[in-house]
Amino acid sequence: MRRYPPIADHGLIGDLQTCALVSSEGVLDWFCSPRFDSPSIFAGLLDHERGGFFALTADAPRVTTRQLYLADTAVLVTRFLTSDGVGEVVDFMPVREPRTATDRHRIVRILRVVRGRVRFTLECRPRFDYGRRPHDLVVDGATARFAGPGTHAYLQALGPVPLEADGPDVRAAIVLETGERAAVVLTVCDADGPAPAATSVDEVLESYLRVNRFWHGWMSRCRYRGRWQQMVNRSAITLKLLTYAPSGAPVAAPTMGLPEQEGGERNWDYRYTWIRDASLSVRAMREIGFTEEADAFRAWLGRRVMAGEAPSGEPLQIMYRVDGDPHLAEEVLGHLEGWRGSAPVRAGNGAAGQLQLDVYGEVVYALAQAATLTEAVGYDGWQRSAEILDWLCDHWDRPDEGIWETRGGREDFTYSRLMCWVAMDRGVRQATLLARPADVARWTATRDAVMRQIMERGWDGERRAFVQHYGSPVLDASLLLMPVVGFISPRDPRWLSTLDAIDRELVSDSLVYRYDPAASPDGLRGSEGTFSLCSFLYVHALARAGRLQQARYAFDKMLTYANHVGLFAEEIGPTGEQLGNFPQAFTHLALITAALALDEELDRAPADGGWE
Repeated sequence: MRRYPPIADHGLIGDLQTCALVSSEGVLDWFCSPRFDSPSIFAGLLDHERGGFFALTADAPRVTTRQLYLADTAVLVTRFLTSDGVGEVVDFMPVREPRTATDRHRIVRILRVVRGRVRFTLECRPRFDYGRRPHDLVVDGATARFAGPGTHAYLQALGPVPLEADGPDVRAAIVLETGERAAVVLTVCDADGPAPAATSVDEVLESYLRVNRFWHGWMSRCRYRGRWQQMVNRSAITLKLLTYAPSGAPVAAPTMGLPEQEGGERNWDYRYTWIRDASLSVRAMREIGFTEEADAFRAWLGRRVMAGEAPSGEPLQIMYRVDGDPHLAEEVLGHLEGWRGSAPVRAGNGAAGQLQLDVYGEVVYALAQAATLTEAVGYDGWQRSAEILDWLCDHWDRPDEGIWETRGGREDFTYSRLMCWVAMDRGVRQATLLARPADVARWTATRDAVMRQIMERGWDGERRAFVQHYGSPVLDASLLLMPVVGFISPRDPRWLSTLDAIDRELVSDSLVYRYDPAASPDGLRGSEGTFSLCSFLYVHALARAGRLQQARYAFDKMLTYANHVGLFAEEIGPTGEQLGNFPQAFTHLALITAALALDEELDRAPADGGWE
């Protein structure tokens, strides 16, 4: 067993309230319960010794492993090819009443041998509260109870799985022949709740069939029929797995502390909901047929609008917990060494208190993608939205921290101004369309003032490009969204020259950096990889600009960086390795929108392919 497998060497399973990562060696090394943002029970990905893990591996001198998903499901299969036989571990989390929040979550691991004879080794080593709290162990026949602080974990063995205590942990050696099966079921619940009822292999197999039916039924709603069906389907399932069903809010990623550079300090906690994600997710999910998910997230956004001002005193903040709680105090878990020594490991996210003015545009942009804005938030929600836009008229022209949550001080970021323009533009359109009470004249004047300012101060005439912030020649890939939101035509001369500048300075073999930290210091040490969100936004921009050959080549190359089961982390390093929290929702959202745009442009291209 490797102490720290590559970040991307994992598949994701979940039950729409929390999830787990399983490495290609069969090691479950990340799991938080009862929610995505709860303290971890297994965090071996961040500290092999102190974090805890749940391993089901083949015990043989030479083992070749393969990992795959059952088609159009979140059921993960890890295969072990040994000199004596071929075995499999099938991992999933049952999905039952996902909209009802519960403290009880179950991980099912089915072992089977399809050829020969395989000896498996089981090691279950939970470490509660990020590895900070000890637990007691009671082994009673085929059941083990790990009693942690406020939380219990029950391991039930089904079949020839002889559990034995190993200090505070559990081990087992399992030998299966061709056609034989066994299973282990881990149930995590509140310490005051009842112990899980005993189950059987037949009940586990029925649960396996049910979870397959659930995912097949859900995927049957997908309307995408384009050229990249498999990758779009996998991205959609990943986004569903990253959505907290009781509230409809997606997390940016299920992990925390995974570095943007091995050994670096850019190790953030992404287990929260960014309002920014709404800009892409509502539109993308609706366009491929998942209107229920899009509407649920939009309803969550509407509740944030109605909730009143954030702790900072601003009407909104950039991120919240999945239940809408705005308090995300950041702490350093100094007892964890971090993935491959990449400390500090942070829990919570101090960037929640940053001023990022783009959030107002992203909220209005997402809400306005309903048939009408009042359909999304009702009349009271309209009134509150109008109050926020009135407030924004007086507060848009301020320096802020910008979209990338840098910690290098406030600037007049062009992207922040762009999204203020979006807020005013969509507000004017909705007020006019719906004949709702609003100071349309003031909103229009503010919208036009923002555009004039961006065109005058965000445009560098010498470079012939829009820049990261006023008074700087530095480029920023966030501006790839300019044509997406309708600020500028995708074939406007100013935009095409900006795209050319980005291609020259931020693109490396079709992979896109967010910005150049050396040219625009962000207050953090070290460097980072290319940002996969931006790489897909680049494909989108190329497609809309009519550069179809370049767009398709860039897209197809980008897909080669997916991991073995089609998942993407936040970034890609200099030698093609995936970096940052994993998997990243924003990356999979951008993949879907890029595929949709590229399909549309290819379909309307002339018979000769429309190659530039």
